[in-house]
Amino acid sequence: MPRTTQGMPGWLARGALVAGVAGLLATTAACSSSSSGGSTKTKGVTITVALAADSPPKAALAAFTQQTGIKVKWVNIDWDSLQTKISAAATAKTYFADATDVDWSRVGQLGKLGWFYPMDKYLDTKSMTADLPQLASFTTGGKVIGIPYDASFMVTTVNSDMFAKAGITTMPGTLDEYTNDLKQVQTRGVSKHPLNIPFTAAEGLSTYWYETTGALGGTILDQKGKPQFTDANSPGYKAAAWMVGAMKSGLVPPGNINVADSQGEQTLMAKGLVASTFSDYSGLVGSLYDVPSSSSVVHKVKYIPTPGATGPAANLSNPDGVGIPKQAKYPNAAAEFIKWFTDASRQVDFSGANGADKAWSGYALPSHLSAVRQMTSKGNLIGGEQLSAMLAKSKPVFPGGAPPWYPQFSNSVYTHLHAAAVGSESVSQAIKAIANTATGLAG
Repeated sequence: MPRTTQGMPGWLARGALVAGVAGLLATTAACSSSSSGGSTKTKGVTITVALAADSPPKAALAAFTQQTGIKVKWVNIDWDSLQTKISAAATAKTYFADATDVDWSRVGQLGKLGWFYPMDKYLDTKSMTADLPQLASFTTGGKVIGIPYDASFMVTTVNSDMFAKAGITTMPGTLDEYTNDLKQVQTRGVSKHPLNIPFTAAEGLSTYWYETTGALGGTILDQKGKPQFTDANSPGYKAAAWMVGAMKSGLVPPGNINVADSQGEQTLMAKGLVASTFSDYSGLVGSLYDVPSSSSVVHKVKYIPTPGATGPAANLSNPDGVGIPKQAKYPNAAAEFIKWFTDASRQVDFSGANGADKAWSGYALPSHLSAVRQMTSKGNLIGGEQLSAMLAKSKPVFPGGAPPWYPQFSNSVYTHLHAAAVGSESVSQAIKAIANTATGLAG
């Protein structure tokens, strides 16, 4: 979720989360007020769709207009600015867009504030659950406030060529085996620092910790937002200790203290300088590592089941969704668009499986399990079998939904884990500070 690159889909366009609504008061003061509850018209209207991505193919949008009578004005805004605009418009009760981004990490906040219509009002979300494993990440208080339009989940990637050169023939199934294999890659001289962990103080460091904690069988927060990682024997504590220990022992390149996730993927993993990223992003093998213009490790990087405490673990979700703000002019028309936009067959088209003319530039991975399986069966998805299995079992980072105060919590996570890696705090001190933040915010 943490990257900020305009023109990319949300999973490649996330940056540090915007602070709470209080910080937006100065922005919203100049906005004029208007009431919510837009027109129910669908035919002959033009809706604005604002996402952090380039527009889908013009032919696809034209076909949608011909089919429904709804025209689409597409607006591409970088992820951070988009969140600010969504918050500012909602706070001032002014129109911004008819359909826009709903990020998994903001679901709790958006649900509590009531800024988006429940999608259950417009779509049969119950019937969608089985084919959309990540729909749970957009559910809060029993209401679905966004529909995932791509699938993003954290995965483990390995440069199998480098592992083979180190004499490793069987991929690791546990975190201990994984660590020992990395040490072997290091001692055999294949890579001086074989593990990529983005230790800069940014969102990517937080999500890396979440995935490692989940792999060890733990959760970060309980249903009430209380920390679950304070005990030295808890998965969350062990995950932090493992990450910081890997940095201090030299498994992680020293320069990674100032490296963000996308930087590590592009300049380390894609260049064959490291042998593995424990918490990488689904779809990157096909969209980065196997692209000759951006990678020197083409066909060498593979997905492996994420090593866990006693065996392969489930992967945690961080998808993007699309929803309808309460100030939308044409909510019914927006719902028609979302139904079309997130349809399984449309996602197969967007992925390029039915021809380049139907492909949506930069689209990562369908959120529909059936779409992923269809692409896999046709041989159109690199690592498809592994990805479809991981998607089917993917879990939300927070089982009870991301809390409304997630931005402040994540800031505490990456700030203190960075400090522990630098050595200005111990792991124990970092964990205590993060736990105190969660406890204070949860109330």
